[in-house]
Amino acid sequence: MSNRIMLNETSYHGSGAIQEIANEAKTRAFKKALVCSDPDLIQFKVTEKVTNVLDEARLEYEIFSDIKPNPTIENVQNGVKAFKEAKADYIIAIGGGSSMDTSKAIGIIIANPEFEDVRSLEGTAATTKPCVPIIAVPTTAGTAAEVTINYVITDVERKRKFVCVDPHDMPVVAVVDPDMMSTMPKGLTASTGMDALTHAIEGYTTKAAWEMTDMFHLKAIEIISRSLRSAVANEKEGREGMALGQYIAGMGFSNVGLGIAHSMAHTLGAVYDTPHGVACAMMLPIVMEYNADCTQEKYREIARAMGVKNVDSMTQDEYRKAAVDAVRQLSQDVGIPQKLEALKEEDLDFLAQSAFDDACAPGNPKDASIEDLKALFRKLM
Repeated sequence: MSNRIMLNETSYHGSGAIQEIANEAKTRAFKKALVCSDPDLIQFKVTEKVTNVLDEARLEYEIFSDIKPNPTIENVQNGVKAFKEAKADYIIAIGGGSSMDTSKAIGIIIANPEFEDVRSLEGTAATTKPCVPIIAVPTTAGTAAEVTINYVITDVERKRKFVCVDPHDMPVVAVVDPDMMSTMPKGLTASTGMDALTHAIEGYTTKAAWEMTDMFHLKAIEIISRSLRSAVANEKEGREGMALGQYIAGMGFSNVGLGIAHSMAHTLGAVYDTPHGVACAMMLPIVMEYNADCTQEKYREIARAMGVKNVDSMTQDEYRKAAVDAVRQLSQDVGIPQKLEALKEEDLDFLAQSAFDDACAPGNPKDASIEDLKALFRKLM
């Protein structure tokens, strides 16, 4: 059996990295961009930081902003129409996972029009052509969508999110500039940061994990654990750490998958519109407790990476508990709620079935039945 690693062709990291966008566009002979960014980023002039670079370089673009926090099939279809009308030849995705997921779906459909219904992209769709080139510029430190082959779309009609896993959707260029993240409010910084930690921990413990991705994930856990509190306080060092940590996590999990913390978070987002990072943060320690007996010695290394002292003198039960406790404490420290008031007993059958059917579920280190998932959801009540 072989293991595959897929990453961006090129990535830029550090303050001021957005200045490289113009050089990349010119070097690649791109003519006109569809700039995909959500309305809030446009309103608060975050998107403008990038369009100013394009203006100075005299590069053409049009802006598409019909993007919701949990992007829908309709958002994607409107974006496909906008790309065609603009006569664009590449996409610049500016934002969090919502902008980048929308951009990936647009780019895939432009190149593979037989999937224009969007729903047929669920899972591992048999696309044959790479998506139109995407330059991805994250404004949140969490999703790592700029370096992954995954995207998530919400089916409003069926009240579910579906995960798409496609090597053809990888952005050709990622521009990870912490200055683009400096205006994130505390709550968003906290939730996206916990999403990144969930990526790292689930990627480290998933069934497909191997030595190279373990290296990425452990380093990501270490950086995120020491940086997130500082980033929530809007300190420069914390912002820079989170920008790097979330990207490293993406380098790993994109290649090995995730687990049921994500599959459960997806269905909470679809049913209750729970922000994805909040849902992941609430589910992570609960799922870690459930998975503990199938993780061998990995929780010792998670605890160590999170700064827990004297892990080598702990018993297996002690270091497993220490790892879960460290995650729960970080979540509480950055203000993530521990319970979901909207959750109702009558919704559990649908929630559990949706999580069971989610593309992330098979990667979990411990196979979870629908009854197991219902019991885990109840812990949020």
